[in-house]
Amino acid sequence: MTEMRDYDVVVIGGGPSGATAADDLAQMGRSVALLDKAGRIKPCGGAIPPRLIRDFAIPDHLLVAHATSARMISPSDVAVDMPVGKGFVGMVDRDMFDEWLRVRAESHGAERRRGTFERIERDADGRISVIYREQRGGPELRLRTRSVIGADGARSGVARAELPEAERVKCVFAYHEIIRAPAPVLAAAADFDPDRCDVFYQGKLSPDFYAWIFPHGDTASIGVGSANKGFDLRDAVARLRQQTGLDACETIRCEGAPIPLKPLKRWDNGRDLLVTGDAAGVVAPASGEGIYYAMFGGRCAAQAIDAYLSTGKASALRHARRRFMKAHGRVFWILGIMQYFWYSSDKRRERFVTMCKDPDVQQLTWDAYMNKELVRKRPMAHVRIFLSDMRHLLGMGPATVPQ
Repeated sequence: MTEMRDYDVVVIGGGPSGATAADDLAQMGRSVALLDKAGRIKPCGGAIPPRLIRDFAIPDHLLVAHATSARMISPSDVAVDMPVGKGFVGMVDRDMFDEWLRVRAESHGAERRRGTFERIERDADGRISVIYREQRGGPELRLRTRSVIGADGARSGVARAELPEAERVKCVFAYHEIIRAPAPVLAAAADFDPDRCDVFYQGKLSPDFYAWIFPHGDTASIGVGSANKGFDLRDAVARLRQQTGLDACETIRCEGAPIPLKPLKRWDNGRDLLVTGDAAGVVAPASGEGIYYAMFGGRCAAQAIDAYLSTGKASALRHARRRFMKAHGRVFWILGIMQYFWYSSDKRRERFVTMCKDPDVQQLTWDAYMNKELVRKRPMAHVRIFLSDMRHLLGMGPATVPQ
């Protein structure tokens, strides 16, 4: 086994969360190794809010499209358009976006290693060794380190090795196809808008989640998610392409992966390691949004590891989860309730899409999404939404609400 230099931290996984953690730690002056498995692209709609663009200094050239509206489609094919208003939602291709984040971390001093994580070993003195292989059947290589961040995605090997609860995480399985964007004539026939994200709340396409068509400039992402293991995701995407007239478009690549929708109750092992991103379960329920939460989680992980390295106190590792949940735990709780209730039947999905016609619902939804915080202004708007929500829950007719 080949021995390599010692590091302050080894980050396992080079997606948005791991790359962000590695970049932040390198800029803090820590010696960092970023271990990433080459050639892996996660299925993802690729939407990023303005808050992410600001907080993580994302350059405009990475945005392959600027979405200015979303369309919600009900089981009966009722379409409700939700214009963003001021601003836009940035759209990225994960192959280019993730690599740019890794290159940025490297430019700030992180040392990149390509390979597949095998296991973690500890010496008698407690020093950690991360064992990996550059290729299947190749020799085992060792990275010695004082700490580890596991950012190796859902069903994380690091989490399963160090955090017993990780074995029980439930996931939505996502599959998408990247297609060549339709030419103008076909786009008009298919009602494809390069500035609009389409979300299909239809049981025939997903019994418990949703399907999507998201614009990516010269390409588009067509995908679906479901926690139902017996549901054929590929067939659902094929049917979605057929019903929207996009089945004639060239398929560039296909990707699938599990996506966790509930944060782990503990992210650290109480000793020298913590997990972040999908490995920690930080994907928003109901929406499936993960890029912003992954990067924010990576930043929380970097700060916690830096504090641990400075103090030697393992208790510092707990602050990663505490900081994340203080900022976003309530949103995750609300979205979890929404997914459990509204996605449970087509009757409820129909009502959910109907609710999206409400201007108050639209404005508060966009305000919360774009800025990643619950909106506490306009209390009467919240009252109207609550009353409307209860009316739909109970299946009642129109109700008079305060203005």
